Amino acid sequence: MSVAGAQPFIKLMQPSSHSVSPGIQRRHTLPASEVRPLNTQDAISVYEIEREAFTSVTGECPLYLDEVRHFLTLCPELSMGWFEEGRLVAFIIGSLWDQDRLSTDALTIHKPRGSTVHIHVLAVHRTFRQQGKGPILMWRYLQYLRCQPNVRRAVLMCEDFLIPFYCKSGFKVLGRCAITVGNLTFTEMWYPISGHAYMRRNSEAIRFPQHPLTLPVTNNDDQVDV
Repeated sequence: MSVAGAQPFIKLMQPSSHSVSPGIQRRHTLPASEVRPLNTQDAISVYEIEREAFTSVTGECPLYLDEVRHFLTLCPELSMGWFEEGRLVAFIIGSLWDQDRLSTDALTIHKPRGSTVHIHVLAVHRTFRQQGKGPILMWRYLQYLRCQPNVRRAVLMCEDFLIPFYCKSGFKVLGRCAITVGNLTFTEMWYPISGHAYMRRNSEAIRFPQHPLTLPVTNNDDQVDV
């Protein structure tokens, strides 16, 4: 298994040489599968997936539309969206936090000098569930965080039935979370961020600001999803 440096899997994106109209060229060059940071233009698609995924189960969304736009404005580099032929199919949104444990402030505040990434939400479009996209995207996100020099760990809060899912991604239980939402209680989990990013996990092109990234395709991913 190869180990990369602080700027892993760099691959320069070459412009297309086809002399066709912009509309036709876009259809021919649109990546079949692409992972990139989200932006505020993606906010409505994000919220639609999130609302369907969470409100049917818990009645609550981790982030409402204004909050999605808030974090995609303040820290888009801590988000990751998986697109299939231009359509958002899965995403993660995070922000920085500067305390050992989460508090209610962590739900809405981004701490630029923090060394902890608070993962607010991971969601997969209903059409693409049970295909392993949730675990794959989480793995890639954690590898991406290894390239961020000031990030030391990732934390999240989840309901108890999701603990096994996140344990499979390497998270460990910290204990009961101080945050409650209505009648919902949560467990806080954490993941240490250290070392180098590894070349694994199924992917095509992964694009981040200034550095397009590429990972090879493998077929050994868990078929577990959220």
